[in-house]
Amino acid sequence: MQQQFSGKAWVFGDDVNTDVIFPGKYTYTINDPVEMAQHAMEDADPSFAGAVQPGDIVVAGKNFGCGSSREQAATCLKAAGVACVVAGSFSRIYFRNAINLGLPIVACPELVGRIQPGDTVSVDLANGRIGVNGVATYAFAPLPEEVFQILEAGGLVPYVKSRLEQQSV
Repeated sequence: MQQQFSGKAWVFGDDVNTDVIFPGKYTYTINDPVEMAQHAMEDADPSFAGAVQPGDIVVAGKNFGCGSSREQAATCLKAAGVACVVAGSFSRIYFRNAINLGLPIVACPELVGRIQPGDTVSVDLANGRIGVNGVATYAFAPLPEEVFQILEAGGLVPYVKSRLEQQSV
């Protein structure tokens, strides 16, 4: 897994819930992650799914991912090519779902309101640093080593499989 990302910022506000990230009307009708990506952030920004580029970064305020526990809200962003989600804070279940699916996620309350749509954001997971337009730098608490290992494996299921394979050798 890549530990440094740089991409265009897609900026959203506070309390972006899972129905906004992946519209609830598709919950039981779409199962393919590629198709899910076509509806990512549809209710917040209808242009997002068609314009987001691999490596772009979603930036939001507090309580990102509140609402239901649906994994599709993390799956659709990862499938859309989002490299990382940075927010002031996350709902606990969304944070866990993102990690479980291998989507890097960073809480940095100091950053809220300081990034504009289209800014270039760089995230250094290993050193706990976020850069904005090559000028401003913000610190965040680095992710625990166990979380890095899960992300590096591509998510919780591949991580557990690799651990089981290592134990059986």
